[in-house]
Amino acid sequence: KLTRKSAYISGDIGIVQFVPNSQNLLPIFQTPDFALFDKPSGVLIHPNSHQTEYSLTHEVKYLFGPKANITHRIDKETSGLVIVAKNRKAERKIKGAFEAREIKKGYLAYVHGRVESELFIDEPILKNSDFSEVKLKVYIHPEGKPSQTHITPLRYFKENDITLVEAMPLTGRQHQIRLHLFHVEHPIVGDPIYGISAHDAARYLDGIMTEEERIRLTGAKRLMLQANWIDFSYGNRFKIVSKIDFLEQINLCHKKQLL
Repeated sequence: KLTRKSAYISGDIGIVQFVPNSQNLLPIFQTPDFALFDKPSGVLIHPNSHQTEYSLTHEVKYLFGPKANITHRIDKETSGLVIVAKNRKAERKIKGAFEAREIKKGYLAYVHGRVESELFIDEPILKNSDFSEVKLKVYIHPEGKPSQTHITPLRYFKENDITLVEAMPLTGRQHQIRLHLFHVEHPIVGDPIYGISAHDAARYLDGIMTEEERIRLTGAKRLMLQANWIDFSYGNRFKIVSKIDFLEQINLCHKKQLL
């Protein structure tokens, strides 16, 4: 209910205190100012409600205290590298480097179909303002922000009709790699939003798609995307590579079953 300006209202205000906890996820590399974590698929970067029992933020605050913060995001189902700043000064410096595009990142992805040669995808991405159709957050549109991704095929798995590719985003739009690969008709294996019908994507977003259905429609029970390496300068130059063996993850991939 709206109130008049300066009107008095009464009620109770509840304060929820954030209490970090640990699942023994340790950084794979660290300095006094920053650390890099290999985030497993399925772990949120930040809690999305007070009911979230665990996220990478919980681990970071538990290990390094309240002033430590994550400097960028990857999706919940994306595995791989995340940079954490241990103090506010380091946070400002690293976030500034991301904004200036001074930090380079390389991803690995399993995609449907055979990618024959390198691709340079240059398609603008626009944020969806109404989410009216299937609650898609972004889509390709001429009025969107400039977005570029370089794709390099690494290995083709004939039995599954799946290609392992390296993706290098030159810009940092939300869902950029997922949307760009979908646009060139090579959606990421396991992607429950880009690459399936609007009806099925809506069912996933509404939480009513079963794991078996997802595997049948998308080829995997998780998004087969990994933040695999990161290259940046912080005094010295660092190039850190994920310790997660993404090649072994091919065992999670299946050929889509088209009905």
